[in-house]
Amino acid sequence: MSKIKILYVSSEIYPFLKTSAVSDYVRKLPQAMHDRGMEIRILVPRFGLINERKNRLHEVVRLSGINIAVGDEEKPLIIKVASVPNAKLQVYFIDNEDYFQRKHVFTDKDNRFYADNDERAVFFCKGVIETVKKLGWAPDIVHCNDWMTSLIPLYLKTTYRNDPMFKDAKTVFTVYDSKFDHQFDESLVGKVKMLDIDDDALQSLRPFDYSGFIRIGARYSDSVVKADPNAAHVVPDLESLSGKPVPTIEETAESFTDDYYSIYHELLNCSSAN
Repeated sequence: MSKIKILYVSSEIYPFLKTSAVSDYVRKLPQAMHDRGMEIRILVPRFGLINERKNRLHEVVRLSGINIAVGDEEKPLIIKVASVPNAKLQVYFIDNEDYFQRKHVFTDKDNRFYADNDERAVFFCKGVIETVKKLGWAPDIVHCNDWMTSLIPLYLKTTYRNDPMFKDAKTVFTVYDSKFDHQFDESLVGKVKMLDIDDDALQSLRPFDYSGFIRIGARYSDSVVKADPNAAHVVPDLESLSGKPVPTIEETAESFTDDYYSIYHELLNCSSAN
């Protein structure tokens, strides 16, 4: 039997960057699944706070050079890679000079939310999918973490639904207590759109704020999980959006890795039964 392949997508991972609970969550879970014999890939943004020299990042030339469309513009995609210290895990970093080479993550030095964070999310999500295609590595599970990854389930269920790399993949979306107050404008629809995505498919994005990103991820994922019980306060209708129960699995829980192991296998068993 071939190894189960899991793609983890996240806004951050320890020790390269730690600004929230996401970082530890996504460090611990892939390690646990790797130790259980699964094949792992991890993709995150290369935010400017990540020191390339210290963390020994280097460009993967064969994966770089794609242009990613964000609305009417195209931006070059650069892929870098580094190994997690003392672990047999590699992390691929999505980079672009305009979007990620800044000294802060989602807010500037005066704590003002970057107005183009929506574009950064679109670029990142599209970049992840195109990078995996170039790798020629077909994941069984795509596990998306936090709002910045929420467009990936949408794209995999629409534009990429028949792509050989993703047509059999199941998606998991983990929601964190990471609410922001900024509201984007109507132009977000045009930035997110791709082939086979109409306006109706993007209704969950309204009113173009944090809850909209979470709703779109929940609507198109095969399984939704809360990493923190407080996440339910921000988007209370997660269960109706996902069409199934939304468990809370905290990183500190004793059953943390066992719970996810069960979710992955349930999704794959349902897939094989169909």
